[in-house]
Amino acid sequence: MNALLLDLPVDALASPGMSLESMASEAKFMLALKLFEVGRLSSAKAGLLCGMGRVEFLLASSRAGVPVVAMDSDEINAEFAPND
Repeated sequence: MNALLLDLPVDALASPGMSLESMASEAKFMLALKLFEVGRLSSAKAGLLCGMGRVEFLLASSRAGVPVVAMDSDEINAEFAPND
């Protein structure tokens, strides 16, 4: 497996009582979330990046306030228009 090593100061990320494992997990999720939000990663790849399945990642994204579907009003209207 190829890996990317980021050199981050622990003091800049630390919250009182937070373990290094929790910090690493949160940092992976936040990176995956932002890359998903800007369209650089699919939900499946973002989930893989942070150790979640696709559905779990989408649910967590929604809880974090990131829309999981990006549609403009025309696309929404077309999606919910009655089929004739």
